[in-house]
Amino acid sequence: MLRQKKEKSYNRRLSNRGKPVNVKFTGIDHHLCITKHDRFHHERGNMKKTTRQTLVLAGDIGGTKTRLGLFCVSEAGSRSLTSTTYPSKAYRGLESIINEFLQGQGRISAASFGVAGPLVNGIAVATNLPWKISEASLGRVLKVKKIFLINDLVANAYGIEVMTRNDFTILNVGKRAVGNRVLLSAGTGLGTAILFWNGTRYIPSPSEGGHAEFGPKNILELELLRYLLDRYGHVSYERVLSGTGLFNIYQFLRDSGKFGKEPGWLTSRLEKNDPAEMIAESALHKMSRLCMESLNLFASIYGAAAGNLALQAMASGGVYIGGGIAPRIIWKLKDGTFMKAFKNKGRLSPIVERIPVKVIMNDRAALIGAASHAANMLLTSSPG
Repeated sequence: MLRQKKEKSYNRRLSNRGKPVNVKFTGIDHHLCITKHDRFHHERGNMKKTTRQTLVLAGDIGGTKTRLGLFCVSEAGSRSLTSTTYPSKAYRGLESIINEFLQGQGRISAASFGVAGPLVNGIAVATNLPWKISEASLGRVLKVKKIFLINDLVANAYGIEVMTRNDFTILNVGKRAVGNRVLLSAGTGLGTAILFWNGTRYIPSPSEGGHAEFGPKNILELELLRYLLDRYGHVSYERVLSGTGLFNIYQFLRDSGKFGKEPGWLTSRLEKNDPAEMIAESALHKMSRLCMESLNLFASIYGAAAGNLALQAMASGGVYIGGGIAPRIIWKLKDGTFMKAFKNKGRLSPIVERIPVKVIMNDRAALIGAASHAANMLLTSSPG
């Protein structure tokens, strides 16, 4: 039996002093507003008039894990029924996970999946998985027409709009302004997205900016680039801002001899456990200078990359940091290293200093966002 994590319906409190928080939309074109217990209320719009409850399937498809969730949707509101997390690489494809998840469940009416990888013409090739996912293939498995593949960062963007302030940690308060937003997420890989403000709402746009060439900002990072060029030939930001990226940084500093030799106990732990987790844990407890300097360099590059993205999109509306790594090293991101690099933009430093920066602490953001997208597509009438 494959190991999987069965989750209860999301009962984490998303309220202040026990009172449900209804979030009014200021942007993305959907109709879900989150309250406590993953319950959603729909705003009025071009909705189909119906009192019938239907089921939608949502998915967050990543290189390490795949999370599927079932949501009950009606015009009055929606709620999470159940969700399960699967080890992605233990399966040959998404279809087999879906079949396992839906055993004994009711018939669904729509599905939306956030996929970590580029999408072209309804086909996604997962960046860190040997999977090819298509809307046509999923439609045959699910026997429904409303099947949607969206970029995982786009799913996160939808999730941002329906979560509450309790789901974020603030790195920079900045000054609130209406304008574009950006999302940068480091995890198994590195994802980016831009939320364009069109004067009425946010339009999330996928991006593969994580595969753009890494740009060093000082001598140490130039040496890191040379080190990785010898290893990979092409060095993207994902080579340094991801789980394997943190280990790449560690190996560079270890081999440089700048901060001493690797102790034997650490060698053993790195061999037996996830290297990125061991490096972060050792840095947190100040057990190894090598690990502390590695995480320091990682946080600095992360901040600089976020600042670059903010300038590229002129993200006066805010910068959001997602992915699985940020919540685990939030203590490091809050110590000033990240924001120092974020704000260090020469003549335009005063511009980025005013941009709000938040870390997404809710690991269900993409799943909730995919559910939001599926419900919107199900409940919204076609124009005309």
